[in-house]
Amino acid sequence: MSQQFVQAKLKEDKVVLFIKPTCPYCVTAKDVLSKYKFKPGHLECVDISGRPDMDSLQNYFLELTGARTVPRVFIGEECVGGGSDVAALHTSGKLESMLQAIGALQ
Repeated sequence: MSQQFVQAKLKEDKVVLFIKPTCPYCVTAKDVLSKYKFKPGHLECVDISGRPDMDSLQNYFLELTGARTVPRVFIGEECVGGGSDVAALHTSGKLESMLQAIGALQ
């Protein structure tokens, strides 16, 4: 069930963040991504806190990405890591080209 939920969210031309709103790293990832102008529908934040399947979602993140922590940030269908990873990609200038490559930016 968790696998289908996650896979249904991931799209080649979309950025998806799986978050918990009180997590400081989730806030960092959202803040970094808010600096970019996304096409409508190409950025989605999925709050997994309070979901009855939250633990199994995080176990699936571990299987899929090597970490069960949030945020899990997917650019297209590739996980690029968490909040610190997204911030580092932004600082290095790589994030913008990754977002452009999947056609997510205006």
